[in-house]
Amino acid sequence: MKKDIHPAYHTATVTCTSCGATFETGSTLKEIKVDTCSNCHPFYTGKQRTVRADGRIDKFNKKLAKAQNSK
Repeated sequence: MKKDIHPAYHTATVTCTSCGATFETGSTLKEIKVDTCSNCHPFYTGKQRTVRADGRIDKFNKKLAKAQNSK
């Protein structure tokens, strides 16, 4: 193996931006931020929660209702 060609390996802190959970893992980065972790992801928890896309659905429904009223 050649010397000095591999990145440094650190103990990284992974932080979830949704629920604030943190845990440590190994990585070439020192800090990692994720949107969803296993503590708050619906697949792992079995609980469905509202997603940020709700605003898009409401916007579409308003646009659809406006189009139907104008006919």
